[in-house]
Amino acid sequence: MGDQEKIRKSVSEAYSRAVTRPSPESCCSGPVSKGVAAMLAGYSSAELEALPADAVKNSFGCGNPLAFSEVRPGQTVLDLGSGAGIDIILAAKKVGPNGKAIGIDMTDEMIERAKINIAAAGLGNVEVRKGIIEQMPVESNSVDWVISNCVINLSPEKDKVFREIARVLRPGGQMMVSDIVANGLPDWVRGSKSLYNSCIAGAISEDDYLAGLRVAGLSNVEVRERIMYDPDMLKAFTDSELCDSDCCGTPIAGLKEEDLKQFAGKIYSAKFYARKA
Repeated sequence: MGDQEKIRKSVSEAYSRAVTRPSPESCCSGPVSKGVAAMLAGYSSAELEALPADAVKNSFGCGNPLAFSEVRPGQTVLDLGSGAGIDIILAAKKVGPNGKAIGIDMTDEMIERAKINIAAAGLGNVEVRKGIIEQMPVESNSVDWVISNCVINLSPEKDKVFREIARVLRPGGQMMVSDIVANGLPDWVRGSKSLYNSCIAGAISEDDYLAGLRVAGLSNVEVRERIMYDPDMLKAFTDSELCDSDCCGTPIAGLKEEDLKQFAGKIYSAKFYARKA
């Protein structure tokens, strides 16, 4: 198994544990409830109240990729790393019965949870496919929107993900992705498996993200929104993301108060927009 497959396996196993662990227990520095990420990510109370509670509770996102999108009825939306279903359910409601929402996830437990939540929402225009976002099980030129919520940072081959986004979008299709970006992280952070699985160590800079989308052939590339994390927000985000079995009883992956202060302003959520010509 190559290094890239090892990373994907580690991420998949970590999120399998995360979606099946009890709530509101947290192994990381106190009783942080699952679902904190959704509350930090810019979803409105009305949006969250209209969703199955399990989809909100098991959200591990860092933004609301649909917030500034122009998704319209009848369109097809593809969600990369659809997880427990919070964003594909919102997308399915936006596109209506004549549209379609497709989710891709590589983790069986997440796919099963999403199917339960989709059924609870009473939606018939949603499909979840198993696969990896570096090789999407989606036809070329077939979707109007690609969305994703704090997932691409977990990929060990982000250039392939960007090329795949360009491939599956129809001409004129658009992308709105919320993701974690990071600048100037020390080597010990970059080498931490727990922090990789928690959306930190694998994050690239905003400039590299924008450049990667342009190299893939997308245009009108820009950042539409930034959510800057102060130390308290960063702690709440990392604590709510994952509970690796080897971190119990300690702050996630050894992050201390001084680390959180040091990383404030270097780690944040950005909403990326791009278009296919």
